[in-house]
Parts: sequence; structure tokens; C-alpha cells
Amino acid sequence: MIEAIGLDADDTLWENETFFRVTESSFVDLLADHGDPNQITGRLYDVGRRNLARYGFGIKGFTLSMVQTAIELTEGRVPGHVIGQILDMGQDMLAHPVHLIAGVEQALDALQGRRLILITKGDLLDQERKVAASGLAERFEAVEILADKTPEAYSRVLWRHGISAERFLMAGNSMKSDVLPVLDLGGHGVFLPHDLTWAVEHAEAPEHPRLHELTSITELPDLIGRLEAGS
Repeated sequence: MIEAIGLDADDTLWENETFFRVTESSFVDLLADHGDPNQITGRLYDVGRRNLARYGFGIKGFTLSMVQTAIELTEGRVPGHVIGQILDMGQDMLAHPVHLIAGVEQALDALQGRRLILITKGDLLDQERKVAASGLAERFEAVEILADKTPEAYSRVLWRHGISAERFLMAGNSMKSDVLPVLDLGGHGVFLPHDLTWAVEHAEAPEHPRLHELTSITELPDLIGRLEAGS
């Protein structure tokens, strides 16, 4: 039996990367005199990836990475008003409404009565804001906001909630963060691809009996039913 189900939040329950891409496009336009779009987005990606160890995941780290990229591309000559515009972009992202992905409420209705844990990562304040704004908090037994999703982090979550790894299923849009760490622990990983998943979250899918891929979260209840019927 599946004892507990973990669900990712960003780009699994609600849209997230879409807003990063829109802001990235505005950032490219802002610095159009200092490189072509591919150069600017490539530099921003490299800076953001390097800064993960310093700032972690989320909008605040992304905003700081935009500021750093602007400084580097202009060789330190970026005007103050441009920095101000970048900060405004970040603040707009932090105030953006939460848009649920199609089928999420239907899937959660079908999973009612099961142990559901929302497991997300990133900035604590922003993730708490999105959970509250989503209207989904009461659907979950617990909400876990992690700095990163590693096997060790998942193991601590399972220990806190008294869940056996072998009877745990985690579903999300990141192969790297939502699936592979749980497979390492002996659980089930369900990959729910999203068209705009950040490149940092990409990873090769292994051949694994506990790896499952769905096209929509609405298919999750049926998958769990099949797994339990075959156990």
C-alpha cells in the first residue's frame, strides 16, 4: 500500500516558471544594448546556477542574479534606475497571484482521505505566501518547505512523519528534485513533465521499476490504485 503521497508545488500544483520567463524577457529588453538575447539569457542562467549555493532557489535569488548579471554585462556601469527596475520586477513576481494548473483540484478531490504532504523548496516566505494564496493548504496533512530536495532532506521529512520510504510516493515536474532522490530512498517517483521546467531541474530518466511518468496530475489517483492492486 502507498502510505503517503508527496506533491511538489511549483509547476506541479500551480504555475511558476512562466512568470520567471516573462520577467527574463523583460530583463533581456532592459539590457538589449549590452548583448543579444541569447547572450543575456545565457549569462543570467550561468550566474543564477552559480548563485544557488549562496541564495538558494526562488525569486529573491533570481532577482539578485539579475542585478549581478546587469553589473557584469555593463562592466559595472549599469545605471541606478536600471537596478531599480530590476528590483521592481522581482517585487512584482513576489506579488503575483497563484494560478493552479488544470486538473489539480480534480486530482486532490480523488485523493481525499489519503495522507498528502506538500513538499516544495525555495524561499520560506514566498513559498508560504503561495501555499496560502493557492487555497490548497487544508488539503494537506503537512507542508514541508526545503532549502533543496536531496535524498537526505526527503529522509528527514519521512522520519518526521513516520513514513516508510518503500511506501512513499512523490510526484512532481522535476526529474532531478522530485523523482531521483525518492527513488534513491526506495520510494516511488512520479514524473509530471511541465513545458517550462528550468534547465537546472533536468536529469536523465533512469530505467527503474518505481519510476512512473504521467501526462497529467489527473492520472495520479488511477496510478496509485494500480500500484496498490498489483502489490
